[in-house]
Formats: sequence, C-alpha cells, structure tokens
Amino acid sequence: MIANDNLSFEALTLGLGGEIFAIDANCVHEILDMIPQTEVPGASPFVGSLINVRGKVVPLADLRLKFGMEQTPTTIDTRIVVVEIPLGDEATIVGLLADKVYEVTAISEASIEDTPDIGMNWCPEYIRGIGKRGQDFIVIPDLVRIFSAG
Repeated sequence: MIANDNLSFEALTLGLGGEIFAIDANCVHEILDMIPQTEVPGASPFVGSLINVRGKVVPLADLRLKFGMEQTPTTIDTRIVVVEIPLGDEATIVGLLADKVYEVTAISEASIEDTPDIGMNWCPEYIRGIGKRGQDFIVIPDLVRIFSAG
C-alpha cells in the first residue's frame, strides 16, 4: 500500500467481535438502532435477512461471518450501519450489523499497513489494510471485495 503522510480519510469506527474496524465515513448513510428483520429462507447466513429502511428493502449483512467470528446475540449497543457501496456499475445500499459504533475519526493513510502474512485468521483479500491510531490497531475491510465475493 502506498502511503502519503499528508493524506487521511474520515472513517466510522465500529466494534465487531472484540476488534475495531473502520469503514469510509463517506459511504455511510445512517446508523440505526436494531429494527425488525425478515429472514430470507435459503439465503447465505452472511446476508440472511432484509430490513426496511425508510420504505426501501435493504439486505442486512453480518461481517463477523465473513471474518470467521462467532455470531453473537444483539445487545443494547448493537447498531445497523447503512452504507452505499459500488457493486458493478451501480451503487448498492446494504445494512451492516455492528456490535458497537464508536466515532468518526481521521485515519492517516501513512498509518495503514498491509495485512501481515502470518498470524491473521481472516481472509487477507477482504482487508484493505491495518491502521493504527494511538495504541489501537484498526482493521479496514474492503467492502467492495467482501460483497463482490457474495
């Protein structure tokens, strides 16, 4: 990953399975408390249900499943982050389950490193990089690749 010391991006930080993840804040439409979900029979567990967001049918994804994390029950802190990601030639709206949403913060491009080849349980092609903010490591997923893979 080529880093430029002067560049940063605004990221929404969220908790998933005890880890901190960051997604580009520009793709976030809104953050919702838990709302009713409609299970889709035969659907992949990763995107196994639909939600109604302002009258629009939106698939709900659990990124923990893509990263091999345990699926956990919802809590008072569980949120749905509604994002728009480019898939193919069009923008797609998707809801992402998050154990907790923290804050919007700037992450310096210079602090982002490639995923280590060893010691990671996650599929490296699903991770854009690992950022560092203070003493915390922040996983930056590649949402386009995750959803393009199905």
